[in-house]
Amino acid sequence: MIAEKVEEYVFGGLVAAIGVFTLVDATTIAARDDNAVGPRAFPYAVGALLLVTGVLTIIATVRGKLGEAEEGEDVDAGVRTDWITVAKLVAVLIAHLVLIDLVGWPVAAAVLFFGAAWTLGAVWWRALPIAVVLALIVQVVFAYGLGLSLPAGIFEGVPFLDG
Repeated sequence: MIAEKVEEYVFGGLVAAIGVFTLVDATTIAARDDNAVGPRAFPYAVGALLLVTGVLTIIATVRGKLGEAEEGEDVDAGVRTDWITVAKLVAVLIAHLVLIDLVGWPVAAAVLFFGAAWTLGAVWWRALPIAVVLALIVQVVFAYGLGLSLPAGIFEGVPFLDG
């Protein structure tokens, strides 16, 4: 019982600490001083939610409201981790990070979305167009909805993609 409480306190503390870090780090984001929602809004919201969630978790633990282990999960505890799948996902993430500067966000994000979906078992001919559309939607939302510029890369100069 004591070990369970310690785990809950550690979890709540880590979540709260990540929230504080996010809030402090968000103050370093350069932004124009106008009335539009700027690049700090999302990190402030996420940081505040993380901080509140962490503090509420700690308060609930003090009050004795511990999380209960789920007994009805359909998980086979004897199955080992598929490290090949984990390695593929890490490789896709690293490819995404490298490609952002080389070819821009839309292509890098499409590679990330497609690679993760395919690695996890999606049919490639369904995953590919969905990944491309999703990457383009994110680019357009950031460029026009939030006024933020993700690197357009090879699409630089394309009106709706180059924020």
